[in-house]
Amino acid sequence: MALVAMTAAAGNLEKAVDRSNLDPTTPPGTNFYQYACGGWMLNNPLDPQYARFGTFDQLAENSRNQVKEIITTLGTKNPRGSIKQKVGDLYAQGMDSVRLNTEGMAPLKAYIDELKTLTRDQFMAAIADQHNGIAAPFFNSAVMADLKDSNTNMMYLMQGGLGMGDRDYYLEKDANTVKVRNAYVNYIQQLFQLIGYKKGAAKKAAQHVMAIETALAQVAMTREETRDYSKLYNVVSLSQLRADYPNINWSQYFAGLDISELDKVCVFQPKSLAKVNEMMKTLKEEDVREYLIFKYADAASPYLSDAFADANFDMYSRAMSGKQVKMPRWKHALDVPNTMLGEAVGQLYVEKFFPADSKKKMQQLVDNLKRALGEHIATLSWMSPKTKVNALVKLNSFTVKIGYPDKWRDYSALDIDPGKSYWENIMAARRFQSEYEYGQLGKPVDKERWYMTPQTVNAYYEPSTNEICFPAGILQSPYFDPKADDACNYGAIGVVIGHEMTHGFDDQGRNFDANGNMVDWWTPEDAAKFQQLADKLGAQYSAEIVVDDVHANGTFTMGENIADHGGLRVAYSAFKNTEQGKGNEMIDGFTPDQRFFLSYANVWANNITKQEMLRRTKQDPHSLGVNRVNVAIRNLEEFFNAFNIKPGMPMWRDPADRVTIW
Repeated sequence: MALVAMTAAAGNLEKAVDRSNLDPTTPPGTNFYQYACGGWMLNNPLDPQYARFGTFDQLAENSRNQVKEIITTLGTKNPRGSIKQKVGDLYAQGMDSVRLNTEGMAPLKAYIDELKTLTRDQFMAAIADQHNGIAAPFFNSAVMADLKDSNTNMMYLMQGGLGMGDRDYYLEKDANTVKVRNAYVNYIQQLFQLIGYKKGAAKKAAQHVMAIETALAQVAMTREETRDYSKLYNVVSLSQLRADYPNINWSQYFAGLDISELDKVCVFQPKSLAKVNEMMKTLKEEDVREYLIFKYADAASPYLSDAFADANFDMYSRAMSGKQVKMPRWKHALDVPNTMLGEAVGQLYVEKFFPADSKKKMQQLVDNLKRALGEHIATLSWMSPKTKVNALVKLNSFTVKIGYPDKWRDYSALDIDPGKSYWENIMAARRFQSEYEYGQLGKPVDKERWYMTPQTVNAYYEPSTNEICFPAGILQSPYFDPKADDACNYGAIGVVIGHEMTHGFDDQGRNFDANGNMVDWWTPEDAAKFQQLADKLGAQYSAEIVVDDVHANGTFTMGENIADHGGLRVAYSAFKNTEQGKGNEMIDGFTPDQRFFLSYANVWANNITKQEMLRRTKQDPHSLGVNRVNVAIRNLEEFFNAFNIKPGMPMWRDPADRVTIW
């Protein structure tokens, strides 16, 4: 029996594969990504306000414009305390460049003056205050589900304190990294000068800040190490925490987060926290004060005068990513309420832009993909029957969230006061969110909570709740189009669904059971076979050159690569169970299988700067678009058959070198 089809009337079908996206001068067997996306890349040259722009970003821009349509009609004369007032006033403040430039650094002065007077016995209170939604000096903390008891929330302590985000920016010596590092030191100095330090003092302070962050980087876990939950799950009692890190005033710290009842914590990176413990005793008081001042000014800089915002852009966007010009002010202003009051905006968004029937059709697709993944698991040659049973139990326990939450977040306790500065109101919104997060401690895990807003163009799998979520924002063309044929929908949103499902069985997700607990449900033999296959897949990606002599990191991107690989295979199988998939009817000159793979490739069409490719290789667990296409599809026999790719062609991969995991 065929799966429920998404097919529209035949007259509309040819619209789903846009021939202008193709590069007919490149044979599919030479470079399939260039063949499928070359036309799009040529017709969409990179706008200098972006470091990367692709079809994914086009959809995000569409969502942003929809949100703009909502927010710009709210005005600033709404009843005080209403959602419309909070959203409208936040946006209006972000647009008021005259006021922002007049105020300059004034919104920071009182807080910085306090930081300048700190003594050593006050440090942890100040660090906790910044951890309350502002910044993450020295380390970070969060409340999340206990990895081994998914119904209970736990306090986690994690490495942090790195303004550039990744340890390699502080340690590597290649030309691009050194260039970024030098830009960062200049940026730190510039911020100190903007808040009133003289040039010599600012330069000295920048050196102190950089020394602290470099020391933290030297003991930080690598990106690859942070993927191993078994190394991260280090639960200690509160008394043991005090004994292990005696120079950190934990009573002061937890009081600053308004946490009173606490009996245990999980220390993700003990080595990093040990360095912080050492620093709290050995660093000069002045160095700590300067570091905390910088972290605060750095967090505020995008929301202040043009001088601050330009400095922030030059560092994090131009130097690190290769962007050439700032986005229009309205985009930055829009992003503040769109993220900080995300579900309030989301409620308005789905009322206007999410058709009711889209949720039903998406559920049908999810059911079809779920059935296909179950069939894959049942027929795996490398997995034993015992482990298959556990895998199928987990699959059938998935919670599926589509479009928007059943209950909306309450923002009534958040006060947005237009009489206060923009930064003060942003701090209020951040603290409101932080209090909500830390307030989950001692409460059962909220299984109905959404970790993305409805207007977000993305999707996720959450292992602690064993759930897959597809917000309304991604359920639009070219990912999901009710008017398109099955081949195109399964090649796009179908692979996204399969991708998120497969995350439950990637190198991290596989460590969690059907209830979201970190439990080993594998036989040792099956676990070893999985790792062998995963390593083989990782090697395929690590062999790819990103830029110059820099290779992709197949270990760091392992989870996403497995999800892409599984998503493709599962979506293809689900598609082949549809009426269109069972036939071979040509549409606009393409077979159903060709349309499936072209649709998948077009999802990842993009143009990207060299700097952004290097930055993402350091920081992004996803592979670059070209590799999400060219590496992933070369493990599917069906791809080679669809485009008649033979041995000797660059896209060919010998059967013995291909990988099948899920």
